[in-house]
Amino acid sequence: MGTLPIRLVLFVLALGQVSSAQQVYVLVGSGSTVPAPLYNRWAAEFGKRNPNIQMRYLALGTEEGIKQIAHESGNFGAGEMPLPEKERKEDGLTELPAALIAIVPIYNLPDVHQQLHLSGDVLAGIFLGQIKTWNAPQIAKLNPEVSLPNVPIQVVHRPAGKGSNYVFTDFLSKTSLKFRAQIGVTASPKWPIGESAERSSDMADKVRAQPGAIGYVEYEYAVKGSVQQAAVQNAAGKFVAASPHGLVAACDDVEAPRWRNFSASLTSAHGTEAYPIASFTWIYLRVKTSDAIRGAAERDLLDWIYSDGQALTEREGYTALPPQLVSEVKKELKGLR
Repeated sequence: MGTLPIRLVLFVLALGQVSSAQQVYVLVGSGSTVPAPLYNRWAAEFGKRNPNIQMRYLALGTEEGIKQIAHESGNFGAGEMPLPEKERKEDGLTELPAALIAIVPIYNLPDVHQQLHLSGDVLAGIFLGQIKTWNAPQIAKLNPEVSLPNVPIQVVHRPAGKGSNYVFTDFLSKTSLKFRAQIGVTASPKWPIGESAERSSDMADKVRAQPGAIGYVEYEYAVKGSVQQAAVQNAAGKFVAASPHGLVAACDDVEAPRWRNFSASLTSAHGTEAYPIASFTWIYLRVKTSDAIRGAAERDLLDWIYSDGQALTEREGYTALPPQLVSEVKKELKGLR
């Protein structure tokens, strides 16, 4: 689907279905596939409250979600990268954390039954194409009790514009100077090797189907896709598997005690229990709107997301924001719109 049809869909949905018998306002969001199951659940539950205000979510990618809301298509965007300064200053946008997510390295080694330990430096070497086999000494050193196969590593990555790229490259750039110099922190990395997986679900499917493969995906997709996950070395030197506890620990380390760093990076947090490839998934908003009806509907949705919506987060495999952070986000919302 090209850009013009996407905008047309957003425009038609955002107008709602209006007739003399029934007036329905449809709030439309677009953005990352990472939180798509969560937004779809939110849409279903939010729609039960009031049949005249509904919500729809289009999974298009983080950069596309930012582009849509910057061009005033739809009501909000969603993704895993902080807003660029242009969108903040010139387009009047802001971002607020909506939930906590984990990007996990996933792999397919059918004969390896222990969970692999991987570091940021080793992951960087793999995705730069410098570590080529699963029994390479760099991997073996981290997994001395594992019998690693002498098979080629098949790299799978995401295409340009994806929030999971941004979080993964943010982590790798903090842990590998070589990766930072060659790739850097970006939603559109120029990967030197590997094949692409368009959506988060495609990533899980491709790795699961290809022995020797490695990729990265949000924790919820790895669990539902029944694909092997690596434990990752954090800033304290501990190997940590993704979990709600590890995500909250990362958030606590970065946010406490003020709980006001709404656009902060959570990767490589210093807590001993912190999962190192953690992130917020953000909701991107226009700071002000001149449409009173739209503004009231958007406020209703946001109030619900940061109350009942947070309670649904865990059920979809994501991690809710700590209550201290939710409290500060609600204060911020009062100054918007």
